[in-house]
Amino acid sequence: MSMATITMARDTAGPIRRAEIRRARRKQNLTGWLFISPIVVGVVAFQFFPILVSIGASLTDWNGISAPRFVGLHNFADLFGNDPLFVQTFKNTVYFTLASIPLTIGIGLVLALLCARPIRGVAFFRTAYFAPYVTNVVAIGFVWFWFFQPDDGVINGLLNQLGIHGPQWLSSSSWAMPAVIMVSVWQGIGYPMIILLAGLQGLPSEFYESAKLDGASAGQRLRFITLPLLTPHFLFLLITQFISSFQVFGLIYVMTKGGPGHATSVYIFNIYQNAFSYGKVGYASAMAWILFVVIAAVTYLQWKLQKRWVFYT
Repeated sequence: MSMATITMARDTAGPIRRAEIRRARRKQNLTGWLFISPIVVGVVAFQFFPILVSIGASLTDWNGISAPRFVGLHNFADLFGNDPLFVQTFKNTVYFTLASIPLTIGIGLVLALLCARPIRGVAFFRTAYFAPYVTNVVAIGFVWFWFFQPDDGVINGLLNQLGIHGPQWLSSSSWAMPAVIMVSVWQGIGYPMIILLAGLQGLPSEFYESAKLDGASAGQRLRFITLPLLTPHFLFLLITQFISSFQVFGLIYVMTKGGPGHATSVYIFNIYQNAFSYGKVGYASAMAWILFVVIAAVTYLQWKLQKRWVFYT
């Protein structure tokens, strides 16, 4: 075989090889898209498409059945100018959020510190504390609804044994929201406990050994080592707990239906009522987008402020 023939074979082999590689890559990409296509279809159908519909619906007067009527920004103007219930439900949601988040994370931290100890039977307590978090919220709401009954409820029965006349709880505009917050904290402490417990188990032991050699007490080690090293976990919990608290619905719907006198009517419950009870789907969509803006803004602010208090090792 002559040198010219060998050179020609090499020149033709290069494009052929590249074409084969491109065909193989296209086949691999097609196979990958076929595998993820059910997820893609689900996300498009049940997330992206409803988002686009809600954007359009927020600009219309629509009851979800008849043809929508375009009203522009009229729904947003009504929310801020002509709807006192919008302001009240927003305040109730802020109240619920500011009360439940510190209690949930604080008690979760205490339980995580206790469950991090190498004691016998600690696995049982970890499971017991986490179980309410994965329990059906409707079942929890019904059980605690009966616990808070003013006459024959378990809570007031225990208070009567101590000589204390219990309040009306869910029938009182002053006590209904604290009662819901108590149940929410009881149900939700398992999640921050697990997150913080995982963080505690991953902390480097060298810091604690050095602190012990320097004579640091247990309280000092907690304050100056454990808590600073857990700040990334606290940031994660603050973001996730804020989002879930601003979207609380199940406990409110089961235990109080927003009463008495809208004392426990939170923002999501107000959206639900406007959309499905009053047939104001366009109005509810506008409320939903305001909620999205609030959550996005607060989450962005939390993320930007992490430089001031979050310590990464």
